[in-house]
Amino acid sequence: MEKVNIGIIGCGAISGIYLENCVRVFDILNVAAVADVVPEAAQRRAAEFGVPKACSVEDLLADDAIDIVVNLTAPQAHAEVNLQILNAGKHVYTEKPFALSREDADRVLSLAREKGLRVGSAPDTFLGGGLQTCRKLIDDGWIGEPYAAHGSIVMGHAWDGMHPNMRAVLRPGWDPLFDMAPYYFTAMIHLLGPITEATGFATRMRERCTVTNPRAPGYGETYPVEAYMNTAASLRFASGAIATMQAAKESFGYSPRLEIYGTEGTLYAPDPNNFDGAIRILFRSGETKEIPYTHGFADNRRGIGVADLAHAIRSGRPHRASGELARHVLDVTIGILESAETGRRATMGTFPMKPFPLPLGLKYNVLDD
Repeated sequence: MEKVNIGIIGCGAISGIYLENCVRVFDILNVAAVADVVPEAAQRRAAEFGVPKACSVEDLLADDAIDIVVNLTAPQAHAEVNLQILNAGKHVYTEKPFALSREDADRVLSLAREKGLRVGSAPDTFLGGGLQTCRKLIDDGWIGEPYAAHGSIVMGHAWDGMHPNMRAVLRPGWDPLFDMAPYYFTAMIHLLGPITEATGFATRMRERCTVTNPRAPGYGETYPVEAYMNTAASLRFASGAIATMQAAKESFGYSPRLEIYGTEGTLYAPDPNNFDGAIRILFRSGETKEIPYTHGFADNRRGIGVADLAHAIRSGRPHRASGELARHVLDVTIGILESAETGRRATMGTFPMKPFPLPLGLKYNVLDD
């Protein structure tokens, strides 16, 4: 298999699982270089994963051998770094959120079209065994016609103070709607199709946060809470289905939930933030059955979207975790906040294709027949 050379910009915490999978799992990928604004961070990751080059961002973008650049920088930098990557003549795959404004997202997609380059974006968890199996169950009619859904992600790590940059966590971009809800919106779109309308509510339980964990880097510091930390939304899909979504970081622990309701049964899906988890169906008879997976990639395969992009570049087919899909998720995210602030329903201005499901029976860690 002819490999596709990739570079990674941003060597923080999330880069570890990307490098694990891009270096050691997906045979189509060759990690040629890593870069970070902190040179020591890039050097540590290069040594850890055997990457041949740790360099500056400028040197990575000037490397003609690199085809795809993976952008793992902070949310506030995503759009500008994506534009730099495209201007360097390289395809881009970015962590979510795709951008923090529709205008920035459109600048990225417009430049990519102008240059004939591809844009991919996380989340790619919908390509995992759990949500791919759910897609097949729905497409094959196991729950009849899906007419409604409910998603909720309630968590509380924002308040334990253990994040090394607590001030950033309390700003838009790392809040529950931009940070965690995209997993759910992407999963819902994968299962039910694009969203046409949204209404939303958003609140803060506190205006300032004092770090009270003695083990935390910012112990004793107080920071303003600039983002909404409790959000709820109602969504309408082009298919006619409707859904509700709750996303909050005001509690403690971690409580994920995604359910799809059909005329013949209810599908209890696994956590959209992960690649695995139990799948159950409650049938009309009242019987509940756990369903075995139809697809692979059931362990943590973050970076599978990069591999799918590489396969798509080689074969000429569309890639699944696309910039257009991520732009639609951003449209929904911002629409919910606009609805919360204006009291009016938001209408989506984007209408992407529903991502194609993965084929059955793929060879180990290969994404094309």
